[in-house]
Amino acid sequence: MPPLGSTMRIHTPYPGVYAFYDGRIDGVRAYSTKPNWLDDGAYSLGLCSYAIMSGDQALVYDTSISLAHARIIRKTLEDAGARHIRVVLSHWHVDHVAGNEVFADCEIIANHLTARALVNNRDNLENRDPPIRPLIMPNRTFEDEMRLKVGDIDVDLRHVDIHSHDGTMIILPHLNLLFAGDALEDPITYVAEPTRLTQHLRDLERMATWDINKIFPNHGAEEIIVAGGYGPELITATRNYVEKLLHLRQERKLAEQDLKTFAADDFRSGAIGYFAPYEAVHRENIKAVLSGHAED
Repeated sequence: MPPLGSTMRIHTPYPGVYAFYDGRIDGVRAYSTKPNWLDDGAYSLGLCSYAIMSGDQALVYDTSISLAHARIIRKTLEDAGARHIRVVLSHWHVDHVAGNEVFADCEIIANHLTARALVNNRDNLENRDPPIRPLIMPNRTFEDEMRLKVGDIDVDLRHVDIHSHDGTMIILPHLNLLFAGDALEDPITYVAEPTRLTQHLRDLERMATWDINKIFPNHGAEEIIVAGGYGPELITATRNYVEKLLHLRQERKLAEQDLKTFAADDFRSGAIGYFAPYEAVHRENIKAVLSGHAED
């Protein structure tokens, strides 16, 4: 089993934009042969954290899945000349905050719902396998929207209720580029809060009105991220999937469809790409929607 972080690939799809990608390696596990959140919930699906850098300033979007990964992110930025580093958390889930300790001396920004969720779930996160201990909390919060400057780059933060009630999206207006956290995934969203699907759909519709040309999800295909990101059709594909999930209770036969069938139109259009491990995610999504609950 390779050392944690040793399979991470570092890309610069745009000037001043770093993508730190790991996982989606057939037959390779990063942490343990036993079931665990790092291998089975993040590494197998592929995980990408991002950073924006201008001058001697950098902004990290999510601290990745381990301290080893976070150390590589920080060293890469510091080697490139970063002397002032801030962090933005996309939401409270374990695979996005696991490296926070490496940035404990930095400003860590989150919306107020993320801060609350981290407090409420501290025991859970600090006792997972692997544990996130100590869990380093955000030290700056905002509500709804926030604007930052990273060197010469304008950065907009926007709250959305998609996938998780506390999502924070980043937009770079000069590139019309959206960093989507887990609000958008390729090929499908993971249903963490099935009772909030109607709210998720409402915010997907709101997101579709934004002036966005390209999208970077945290879980997606490496080759598309390297090539500059997904188009707005990823939002449409996610809306289509969520809408169909909302019909499950009325159309129980939909629950029998595998992922390829369930999202056939969007696979056919090329908006999303088929990745076999998401069949398990799809089955869990259907189970969560029909039972009305899911684990985070």
